[in-house]
Amino acid sequence: MALNDTDARVTRRRQRHPVRTTLLVFGALVVVAALVAGGYLFSLARSFDAGSETIETAFPAEESRPAVAPEAEGAVNILLLGTDSRATPEELGDTASTDPVDSRADTMMLMHVPADRQDIQVMSIMRDTWTDIPGHGEAKVNAAMALGGVPLVVQTVEGLFGTRIDHVASIDFEGFKGLTDALGGVQVDNPVAFQSRGSKGESFGAGPITLQGESALKFVRERYAFSDGDYQRVKNQQLFVKAVMGKLLTADTLTDPWKVYGVVDRTSPFVAVDSGFDSATLGSLAVSLRGVRSGDIDFFTLPTSGTGTSADGQSIVVKDEAAIARIAEALQTDTLRDYVSSAPNGGS
Repeated sequence: MALNDTDARVTRRRQRHPVRTTLLVFGALVVVAALVAGGYLFSLARSFDAGSETIETAFPAEESRPAVAPEAEGAVNILLLGTDSRATPEELGDTASTDPVDSRADTMMLMHVPADRQDIQVMSIMRDTWTDIPGHGEAKVNAAMALGGVPLVVQTVEGLFGTRIDHVASIDFEGFKGLTDALGGVQVDNPVAFQSRGSKGESFGAGPITLQGESALKFVRERYAFSDGDYQRVKNQQLFVKAVMGKLLTADTLTDPWKVYGVVDRTSPFVAVDSGFDSATLGSLAVSLRGVRSGDIDFFTLPTSGTGTSADGQSIVVKDEAAIARIAEALQTDTLRDYVSSAPNGGS
């Protein structure tokens, strides 16, 4: 099924100018809000709005969407879509049947911001999760991008949890290079030593390592070095994003206007957001989250029932229906923090 005309226009713009980055934008704007000065903020906002792209059609038809539960009024759910525009199908392990037309939905995260703004929960969804794609039957969740663009991805995730998505942001991993350069590198505690694939592969030792530029890209992209493939890659991506947010929220960054400007300037060209998620909305959200620090952000992966094979022979990740039901209830009642704190292994 071809993308609609609007999605095609967005795709053509992205071919000319790579886009996407989201948690990065959120972190940068938290920093922006913590700084001062109206003129400076205006300059940063203008830089973000001018540099980022807009997903003109990001949501499905209103009649197909779930209503906001009364208990969840004031909470914000942001769907984060990560793509890797430089990776080959071989590197990503994708097949033609699941690839988007011009990019790959390599990473999917749902960020939940509770109504009280005391913390944040970020849930990764394995891209090979076998689920219902509205109008197309069962398939890997990332196939929704190829079958119907961003609106179908939103509709699929909303249907999975019975929860409304408020905003969408799309990230291109290429933006990680500029981001880490602007921050002077970020440190992660690497749990598994590995060698990234390819002729320019790099060795990453276990323990604290500093990631910057191309090294950051290799760290978040690698999957074949691990016995559990995407499972460890998702964990590494979470480690990286949390390290970035931690670095953004340090005093060294908060008190350095040029560093903040560099973060926004270097990452906004790789960001695409829905039309309602402009700098004013981001800034307002950032102000409401001014008390949140990296220790208040919980990352976890949607629990699964392991891997399997679909009827047509695809290698898939099998849903844990019981866990999905619990998470859906937590999202609808704005109690996801309670789910994370009480679930084994922090919900993973």
